[in-house]
Amino acid sequence: MFKRILTTTALLALSTAAMAASSDDANAHFKAIAAGNVDQIMQDYADNPSLQWVGGPLNGAYAGNDKIKEVWSKFSKNAPLEVSVSKVEESTNPGGSTVTANLEFKGKATIKVRYVLVYRDGKVVNEVWQIDPKLAVY
Repeated sequence: MFKRILTTTALLALSTAAMAASSDDANAHFKAIAAGNVDQIMQDYADNPSLQWVGGPLNGAYAGNDKIKEVWSKFSKNAPLEVSVSKVEESTNPGGSTVTANLEFKGKATIKVRYVLVYRDGKVVNEVWQIDPKLAVY
């Protein structure tokens, strides 16, 4: 009985650690985007990820590391940007994690984004960049 409780406690601890890591990973991803560090951004992805960019000049659906790298290479020309992050929420289960957040990137222009990242095995497999000019970021 004690062994089973100990095993359950260990699993909960690992689950909690995985949950914290995804939020931390998401924040690092956002900072790499603001810095225009394409190589660092690309390290976050699993093999064959997808990116849905909704709105703006990069609007489109992108599949695979090469296509996503092209998008970030284009966007990085705006860097460096100041990034503000709010309303970070994470959902985690043994299958993976989803992190959502409101972001504001400031440079020559201000870009407000509703962000969704889906992680499996600690890597981004799906990403949604939704431009929302009316988004509240504080």
